[in-house]
Amino acid sequence: MKWEHIEGNWRSFVGCAEEYWGRITGDEFAVIEGKKQELIGKIQRRYGVSEAEAREQIREFREKLKEKLGPDGVPTEDCKSLKDSGD
Repeated sequence: MKWEHIEGNWRSFVGCAEEYWGRITGDEFAVIEGKKQELIGKIQRRYGVSEAEAREQIREFREKLKEKLGPDGVPTEDCKSLKDSGD
């Protein structure tokens, strides 16, 4: 799945993002508006990780999302199982 798809449908994906990155608030996700660079920076600051690690987290997020998507390409299932362990 290309990031442009997530960005274009951000409101549909934000619940899953909130579940995956629990330290980032809903208001912060609203400001991010699906912009990948903004999300990378927020992950770096909130979790104290490198840019490379933030990018890897986003890659993993996209991979795990694939199984949650319906025919219209947006999540249809609960996203609680996206993150294997705590934030």
